[in-house]
Amino acid sequence: MQTDLFEHGPRVLADDPGGTITYLPDAIDVATATRWYEGLRAKVEWRSERRWMYDREVDVPRLVAGFRFGDPGVPEELRQAREVAVAATGVEFNSVGMNLYRDGRDSVAPHNDHLNEIIDGFPIALLSLGAARVMTIRSKSKPRRNLDLELEPGSLLVMSYRTQFNYDHGIPKTAAQVGGRISLAFRVRPAGLTRVEKARAQPLPDG
Repeated sequence: MQTDLFEHGPRVLADDPGGTITYLPDAIDVATATRWYEGLRAKVEWRSERRWMYDREVDVPRLVAGFRFGDPGVPEELRQAREVAVAATGVEFNSVGMNLYRDGRDSVAPHNDHLNEIIDGFPIALLSLGAARVMTIRSKSKPRRNLDLELEPGSLLVMSYRTQFNYDHGIPKTAAQVGGRISLAFRVRPAGLTRVEKARAQPLPDG
């Protein structure tokens, strides 16, 4: 999994029986990405989450939000961002999950999507706003393939459904001085509340 650092067009990072991963570095221009970042950071009701890890409850190191398209209250920036993802993939995404990485201390561990919360055959499209951050992508089986990909502002990363079985992806912490970043993860979700949406509808525990 190697990329040409000087290539500016779409780059295919993986295309095999394990799935397809494509990177579009300039899905939108940097000025638009900055404007959408600032608008969404100010408008969205960002939430903190807690989860159990190593027998104790800890803060999730990022803020989160999410919308279903067609529901009231979807910010205009998200509607426009969805149009970009739809134009790039031909997929009518019906939801967006959002992560706000406030600085280099915020992160997400390597993972794949919960397969019961996405529909077979449809990809996931990740649009990056704000500062650039490195994403690690690694295969789950041998021969091991690892890639550190800098997600540039305005870039779109498209992962096919099959990749969720065969690859992990994550945003590691960094000691470098980096600005805030918002990740927009467009998905086709099944009808009804997903496990994550049900959990987010519950109040956080006291303490």
